[in-house]
Amino acid sequence: MFKTKFFIVMLLALSTAFANADRVKDLTDVAGVRSNQVVGFGLVTGLQQTGDGKDLPMTAQALKTLLSGLGVSVDGPVTDFDLGDQLASLAAQNAKKEVKVENVAAVMVTAEIPPFAKPGQRIDIAVSAIGVAKSLRGGQLIMTQLRGIDGQTYAVAQGAMSITGVSVEAAGSSVQIGVPTSGRIPSGATVERMVPTPFDTSEHIVLNVKESDFSTTMVITEAINTAFGMGTAKALDGVSIAVNAPMDSSQRVSFLSMIENLDVAPGEPSARVVINSRTGTAVINRNVRVTAVAVTHGAITVSISATNEVSQPAPFSEGETLEVQNADIEVAEVNNPMVLFQPGVDLRELVDAVNQVGASPSSLIAILEALKASGSLRAELVVI
Repeated sequence: MFKTKFFIVMLLALSTAFANADRVKDLTDVAGVRSNQVVGFGLVTGLQQTGDGKDLPMTAQALKTLLSGLGVSVDGPVTDFDLGDQLASLAAQNAKKEVKVENVAAVMVTAEIPPFAKPGQRIDIAVSAIGVAKSLRGGQLIMTQLRGIDGQTYAVAQGAMSITGVSVEAAGSSVQIGVPTSGRIPSGATVERMVPTPFDTSEHIVLNVKESDFSTTMVITEAINTAFGMGTAKALDGVSIAVNAPMDSSQRVSFLSMIENLDVAPGEPSARVVINSRTGTAVINRNVRVTAVAVTHGAITVSISATNEVSQPAPFSEGETLEVQNADIEVAEVNNPMVLFQPGVDLRELVDAVNQVGASPSSLIAILEALKASGSLRAELVVI
């Protein structure tokens, strides 16, 4: 009986201890293990007269280059009979010819290659028009090379477009739903080259805390050393933690998996007030404090009403009939009480006091800015 009660008490204690705990996986990133962006220029064909047309010469030039690479001559053959003056004349005629590209659109293709992606794996791609194409609906992306920041080709994209937007024009009227000039191709690209990472070659595994915080960094370091022995992890700064790891890649993966699933209680975030001036949104975290200060908020309303009247002179007099404008001015000021904050006021008391004053969202922002300017708001004020 005693053991059962003791076991229940231990479970309650552990559940309370880890109620606010987070996994190391959710708090950190592994240095060097990240996705890589690739981009490419391509052509979408098969459109229903919604392509770039003649308004974008770049599309016609790209199509000519593509066809030339496939062994197709868009300028027609040149025979021996055309040598000399005939050759110059034919070249001039061909220069005037235009390749019609109403069914073709120039596009940019973007994608993200996930970490450790191997050649042959498929990734999703996004396609967007860069010219004057009206819609990419029903189009087919022609083989496009996707290059990294180093200029190397890491993937090749091709496939049928998936467009959710619709654009219809008829009799001078148009209706558009969504964006028909951009779309996606699920699994539309094939990885051709692996992006090198230092994960399996570096001496240490470096964990980077997503939110720079010395307290969180030390908590994670202590948790790793407690689980795997002192000296396993060493904090480098407020963001990075160096962890000694096995050199064998299989053991390194297993070791990192165990570290990621450790539960730790991260440090409390810094006191911060975030204000969105465009939407009138104010977010205050629970660590915000206010020193002793008195706050009041009031607004003066000025109302002006104009009354037009006609001045009519007495009969048989020399007076003239005139229009007279009378204005009534009224000034009203809201009588809001002054709220006194005691030192160390927490978030709940601050919100209750502001609501008592009757401040609107825009007025709340003004009060918070005034508190920060007076030095009474113990928090970072961030305006986005």
